[in-house]
Amino acid sequence: MDFTGAHILSINQFERSDIERIFEVADAMEPYALRRKATRVLEGAILGNMFFEPSTRTRVSFGAAFNLLGGEVRETTGFQNSAITKGESLYDTARVLSGYSDVICMRHPEEGSVSEFAAASRVPVLNGGDGSNEHPSQALLDLYTIRQELKDRNRGIDGLRIAMIGDLKHGRTVHSLCKLLCLFQNVQVTLVSPPELAMPEDIVEKLREAGHDVTVSEELTHSITHVDIAYSTRIQEERFKSKEEADLYRGRFRLNQAIYTQFCEPNTVIMHPLPRDSRADANELDNDLNQNPNLAIFRQADNGVLVRMALFALVLNVADQVDKYAHPVTWYSGR
Repeated sequence: MDFTGAHILSINQFERSDIERIFEVADAMEPYALRRKATRVLEGAILGNMFFEPSTRTRVSFGAAFNLLGGEVRETTGFQNSAITKGESLYDTARVLSGYSDVICMRHPEEGSVSEFAAASRVPVLNGGDGSNEHPSQALLDLYTIRQELKDRNRGIDGLRIAMIGDLKHGRTVHSLCKLLCLFQNVQVTLVSPPELAMPEDIVEKLREAGHDVTVSEELTHSITHVDIAYSTRIQEERFKSKEEADLYRGRFRLNQAIYTQFCEPNTVIMHPLPRDSRADANELDNDLNQNPNLAIFRQADNGVLVRMALFALVLNVADQVDKYAHPVTWYSGR
């Protein structure tokens, strides 16, 4: 695809070569993300960070990624702080705010809302999550993390063995990741969830049409016995009609060090899009995993900055100019 000026709305718009290009640029961003160098390549550019649904990592990492490229960030968080509460349409909001920004990142609780907004925007729009539909940048950073974690073992993404665990019905992160995996070969996917929270059938069908081996299971321990990646997801409480309904499923698929030691291969990588629910009745990934070197959840979060820097650089057509505007850092970063 031609990234310049493009919206990033769905995994469906990418070919495998596009993913390889994004990852190539993300690799080049490492010195800047680690504060070894600074760049002002986007000096004067403005990111409109519009988050109408709660977010910590996605919102802050998009902002940090833009700042690290030298740009400025303006934020709207929550409906209560926007004119939408006064009845303004997404069309009007997009027409106005795209006049104030050079690129916009948007999260919204309704499926399809970001695409609707992008259709009226005068600048590129990046989907930061639209309801239970998609989260393309999360899928990209997840796949980038898988690539990095397997690289030391002389393994690639082709031939990957992955278990996805938890709320697969509402988990937009796993929806997008499954679509992304369809661009690769010979992937074994085990989908572990209660039947009521199963992966949407159309996504399962896409995986099978891509030639992948897909297994559906309700049982955790034997599903993680022979996998490279155990990808856990949170029960998406905000997608249920009530907390009581969500509580029916909370805590069903807990992973701790004892279970890991007994059932996982020694180098199985543990991933989670975060936030992990550490409350006692959920405890999806136990704190006793925190010292496990194969717990990749914080490396995964760090990789989000690299991938989002790459997306900004590509969409704003500065990927090949970043080093030209580089200079040494002047502060202690402790990295």
